[in-house]
Amino acid sequence: MPVINEHSRIQVLVVDDSAVVRQVLQAVLSREAGMSVSVAADPLIALRKMQEVRPQVIVLDLEMPRMDGLTFLRKVMTEDPIPTLICSSAAGSGTVTALRALQEGAVGIIAKPKLGVGDFLHESAEMLIDAVRSAAGVRVCRRVPFAVPPIPRVSVSQPSLAQVNLPPLPAEAGRIVAIGASTGGTDALASILSTLPEDAPGIVVVQHMPEVFTLAFAKWLNSFCRITVKEAENGDIIAPGKAFIAPGNRHMSVCRAGLRLSVRISDGPLVSRHRPSVDVLFRSLAQIAGREAMGVILTGMGDDGAEGLLEMRSAGSYTIAQNEATCVVFGMPKEAIHRGAVHGILPLESISAAVTEFGSDPASRVSARIPL
Repeated sequence: MPVINEHSRIQVLVVDDSAVVRQVLQAVLSREAGMSVSVAADPLIALRKMQEVRPQVIVLDLEMPRMDGLTFLRKVMTEDPIPTLICSSAAGSGTVTALRALQEGAVGIIAKPKLGVGDFLHESAEMLIDAVRSAAGVRVCRRVPFAVPPIPRVSVSQPSLAQVNLPPLPAEAGRIVAIGASTGGTDALASILSTLPEDAPGIVVVQHMPEVFTLAFAKWLNSFCRITVKEAENGDIIAPGKAFIAPGNRHMSVCRAGLRLSVRISDGPLVSRHRPSVDVLFRSLAQIAGREAMGVILTGMGDDGAEGLLEMRSAGSYTIAQNEATCVVFGMPKEAIHRGAVHGILPLESISAAVTEFGSDPASRVSARIPL
């Protein structure tokens, strides 16, 4: 067992008024080499502890006495930004408040454990540890929460695919765009989807997020996007102007439904340490869509999606990675780029233009492009 330097440890502060939750999270995280965990029963206690030892990651409940979690989060993000994971139940208004916390600067959501330490599932512990490690790698700053952007009348400032040297687009109909994201992905997805036109190509999305929260996230996106956004259900038909978000804790893939494409929702083990997994989605498109598909890998830690995106590229799909400067965490895009899985590397603000042009008729432009 390697010796862990105390200064290299990830200092985690769990802030939750439930003694059971504090016990579970402290026990699970403390077993992981390289993590040091302290706990606080409410934000006021947490603030005192933070004066003694500044944590690298905060795991935060939202409903607490004396000061609620959202107020505490705003204070942290204003005074001394620290990567914060929201630990929330899916009951009542918890999902909406958790999404508000993401807008206020939280970097992710984890589901509140319902069982004691002895019953905490191995894969749940694995996902918790990954979330904390991911959060520790986030560069946070004082920030303005994502504001729903106005729908532009004409998108003249965004570069076309020709300007970013992507290969020619296929002439066939039935194009589909698959997007994978993790830490920082909620804002990135809102930025992309909110600027797409009503006739954008069909879109399928895996965003690492616990179950139930994906439903609230999809409804929030649908409230201001011109395309229809919904949490995916088994058998949903993929069509222009529609985007489907993979449900939390379920894998999503795409399959043939006659002459159309449909969504398949399934259970199964973690893939690339996640469920839903971006790799599962991308691999399904590599097998059935080829040149009719585009794959986009966004901000997030780890390597989920890198291998699947490489398979998409090998099958003739068009593949894009978000650039480092606009990522909250450059892990997933960096790994995909390292493996040679992408044709183009774009800033976040240019990705919606690439998606839009991918769905348009390229017949008059094909001869000017360099084929795969």
